[in-house]
Amino acid sequence: MKVLVTGGGGYLGAVLVPMLLDARHEVTVVDTFAHGVPSLAAYTYRKKLTILRQDARSSQTLSLVLGHEVIIPLAAIVGAPACDRDPLGAATTNQAAVQDLIDAVSDEQLVIFPCTNSGYGTSGEAECTEDSPLTPLSHYAVTKTEAERSVLAHGGISLRFATLFGCSPRMRLDLMVNDFCYRAVHDRALVLFESHFRRNFLHVQDAAWAFMFALEHTSTMMGRAYNVGDSRANMTKLQLAHEIAVEVPDFIWTNAAHAEDPDKRDYIVSNARIEALGWRPQFTLREGIRELISAFRGMLFEAQQWRNA
Repeated sequence: MKVLVTGGGGYLGAVLVPMLLDARHEVTVVDTFAHGVPSLAAYTYRKKLTILRQDARSSQTLSLVLGHEVIIPLAAIVGAPACDRDPLGAATTNQAAVQDLIDAVSDEQLVIFPCTNSGYGTSGEAECTEDSPLTPLSHYAVTKTEAERSVLAHGGISLRFATLFGCSPRMRLDLMVNDFCYRAVHDRALVLFESHFRRNFLHVQDAAWAFMFALEHTSTMMGRAYNVGDSRANMTKLQLAHEIAVEVPDFIWTNAAHAEDPDKRDYIVSNARIEALGWRPQFTLREGIRELISAFRGMLFEAQQWRNA
């Protein structure tokens, strides 16, 4: 199939694109590469890969839509801090550009959208399913959940991803597991804010694999949203720190008892809907922690260069 991936040079895209190529798809990547990382350079020899350095919001990108059977709009300003720094860019990239793509596709074209389970906000003790109310707490979550509505109305597939972790050619250190592991290796210490807040986690390789799974199960999955995370990795920040300490024994942390985390997300997520179709993550959290520690010990990462904000 011919697949258009906007934002294909980003943290997730740089892992997904080679998977698509290995599955013999023809892939067109649209990305500004504003992060300054040539994340797809190792794949430019692949004859079925076309890379276009342009904005996902441009008319040139919209003109590409009808030439592809599958559209994967990864292009986004990702994360609450980055969206707060550029709210207009977040609205136009995360939401308006997706709506423009939906308006341009035909009924025969498939859209697979990367959403976020950040839209659940806080859940108390209830487990969030795809039928739970969406109460996004950040501009980032609002733009993604609004874009998801357009995708589902078209009959596309929405993958509500857990917080991703793991190594990528376009690395990010501003993801919780990646950040905690980096601090464990380089600082040996961490301050936890509201350590009882819970997240669900997923390896970036498994996130990319979820797109491949959706391509193989299109008729079953169309028109619905799916939580995509590791059900073994619903845990608090404090539990995550303990997991990392198993691999870095001299890693210590302290709880900021009287300080608040501006990120108020706190939820437990059920991934039962996609698991019922046969999808399972292939990487455990512990394996991802070992991978990250190995990378941070063995290679130089300048912290600010590898953060979205």
